[in-house]
Amino acid sequence: MKKLTLVCLVAVLGMVNYSHAQSEYKTAVGLRVGIPVEASLKHFITSAGAIEAHAGFWHEGVSFGYNYFTFGAMYQHHFPIGSIPGFKWYVGGGVLGQVYSYSSNWKYYYGSSKYSNFGVGVHPVGGVDYKFSKIPLAVSADVMPTFFIGDLYYNFRAFGGVAARYTF
Repeated sequence: MKKLTLVCLVAVLGMVNYSHAQSEYKTAVGLRVGIPVEASLKHFITSAGAIEAHAGFWHEGVSFGYNYFTFGAMYQHHFPIGSIPGFKWYVGGGVLGQVYSYSSNWKYYYGSSKYSNFGVGVHPVGGVDYKFSKIPLAVSADVMPTFFIGDLYYNFRAFGGVAARYTF
């Protein structure tokens, strides 16, 4: 009886470890949809710590044409949520670079003008991440309130969105 109990215990622990190992990933590449739309590369440097690099573009305005190109990197520290394998929340922070150009076609008030600039921002990040156990897909949602330093039209922007990434 002791031998059967030991065999069952080892089998259950092996299944739990196997299902947990299936839900983890080391590197993921994909798309973040929100403001802005970005390509994203996420790589775990420890079991809980990841670095995410991202770059994207968005256009804002109808009468005023703001074109933004953003790029950045952040550190994220992950914590499990309950006992659901692959489901984690994370916090962290990073830096964001932004190159933007402004073009106005609204001549009535301001006249026609063009302007371009570069800005650097710092941001905390917080979100959730879920890695599917049966397919190589991780999804996440986060928010990144960004504080810009330098000559920018906006000193604060709330970025973030949802992401889908292929894991390997």
